[in-house]
Amino acid sequence: MRKTYPARLKLGITGGIGSGKTTVCRVFSVLGIPVFSTDPEAKLIMDNNHDIRKRINVAAGKDLYISGTLDRPELARMIFNDPVLLHKINSIVHPAVFDRFREWETQQNAPYVILEAAILFESGASVLVDRVATVIAPLDERVDRVIKRNKLTRDQVLERTKNQLEDEYKIKYSDYVIYNSENDMIIPAILKIHEDMMSRLEKVA
Repeated sequence: MRKTYPARLKLGITGGIGSGKTTVCRVFSVLGIPVFSTDPEAKLIMDNNHDIRKRINVAAGKDLYISGTLDRPELARMIFNDPVLLHKINSIVHPAVFDRFREWETQQNAPYVILEAAILFESGASVLVDRVATVIAPLDERVDRVIKRNKLTRDQVLERTKNQLEDEYKIKYSDYVIYNSENDMIIPAILKIHEDMMSRLEKVA
């Protein structure tokens, strides 16, 4: 008989842009731990939720869906030069993403689940999880990764980092830290976190 688990524990994984959160989450997936990634979910909601679309247009003061889908480059241009607008857009999208996570979490059959979010602390999502792991990498490596991945300029990447908390803050309020530079081995660190989560699960079972 297949063992069933109530999703008693939730692990948040965060880190700055280009830190390697996706790579870390892939390893957890191999271990059988379900991962909910907020970025893809936010994109789906922003494209398909009619109410969210209307509210985004109102906040932006223009129609960002002329082509039928969200004009992401234009929205990115607007919000990364306007912290007030960025906050408005986040306050529209984040609650819907959190609701989706709560629904998703109840459907999982695993000892614990993962909520992956670049702005876990900034968005308030840290209150949804029991433990937090922050992925850290040197800024230059992060910038190079994003330039190659997203075809952005160095200045564009650095502009995006300004809207995220400093690593020092995330480390202070995290339970685990995964160092992910070219010289670091992330698998042993991930396995250690996995073992700790499993031991904590046994304590609350």
